[in-house]
Amino acid sequence: MPDLLSYWEKHSFLQGFDVAVVGGGLVGLTAAIFTKRRRPQARVLVLERGVLPNGASTKNAGFACFGSVSELVEQERKGGTAALLSVVRYRWEGLRLLRELLGDAAIAYEPLGGYELFRDDEAALATDCRARLDYYNQLLAPVIGEPEIFRVADQRRAEFGFAGVHSILENVAEGALDTGRLMHALLRLAWQEGVVVLHGVPVTALESGPAAVTLRTPLAEIEAGQVLLATNAFSRQFFPDLDVTPGRGQVLVTAPVPGLHLPGTFHYDRGYYYFRPLPGQRLLLGGGRHLDFAAEATTKPGLTPLVQQRLEQLLREVILPGRDVAIEQRWSGVMGFGQELEPFVGELAPRIYGALRCNGMGVAMGAQSGLRAAELLAL
Repeated sequence: MPDLLSYWEKHSFLQGFDVAVVGGGLVGLTAAIFTKRRRPQARVLVLERGVLPNGASTKNAGFACFGSVSELVEQERKGGTAALLSVVRYRWEGLRLLRELLGDAAIAYEPLGGYELFRDDEAALATDCRARLDYYNQLLAPVIGEPEIFRVADQRRAEFGFAGVHSILENVAEGALDTGRLMHALLRLAWQEGVVVLHGVPVTALESGPAAVTLRTPLAEIEAGQVLLATNAFSRQFFPDLDVTPGRGQVLVTAPVPGLHLPGTFHYDRGYYYFRPLPGQRLLLGGGRHLDFAAEATTKPGLTPLVQQRLEQLLREVILPGRDVAIEQRWSGVMGFGQELEPFVGELAPRIYGALRCNGMGVAMGAQSGLRAAELLAL
């Protein structure tokens, strides 16, 4: 049976590509944009399997963060001081690059600052983290450009109105942005730069040949000189042995909360919970995948009673105690995690490359991963 595609469709949208990017999220779109800027004559294609990016790019909480103190402690223990410095630099430079690429107004970036909460039963962890403030301020000052990044903010407990919170640490360099506006801006820029972006076109297989890679899709077979996988947690479909494990993050958003006053981004329990205000006096709250790592190590969207009930418990007992708060929306997104602190950007097979595994910080790392991928494709 003929494919019924027109001459124009084949020649303008499906043929003659130098680079094809699989995955139309933050990493894939920035990689395509930077590739086009480095190689203006190249034909660059982005294929996204969903109507919207299917992982976390349109589902994340919009945190412009690089790590709370307790997270930094865990990461330094895991990888060492040099690895921690490298990954914080990667995150910070990624945020700066993203803001420069799109502009703060386009993504509604706000330098609100961030706060890490410690409940009464975490007094020992709070004491340990407070003891390390001077150390991390000195260690990260050359990267962040602030002499005092972290400081004690216990004086704000009454203002925020939390219940059962033992201690609060502030990060003056964190911010928040609008995830939807971010992706709108990236899509506009990609088309403006001459990148072809097709949604609803899943890639089912890759075949590397001597001169090109064939991408098999339900729409057509597409050839490209190089292919970049920007599919994060979904990448094992093509390379089963990759060090990238899915981690589903569940989120809820409240109905308007009259008098809500939480100006900042907030982290709790080593970053496994996070919340922030949204327009219209709503509150976004997400996290909890550590409650059942095995169940949340999936690429399937979905919600679980365990996580949703714990989020609501945290909301009503700690964040907004004594308030009758209605839940307006719930969703989940899928992140990619691995053994290394930094993302993977490298060759996977002849003519096939990957930019994967942002370890839950895609907003911070995505643009930098896209830039590094574009540099790799230009070699």
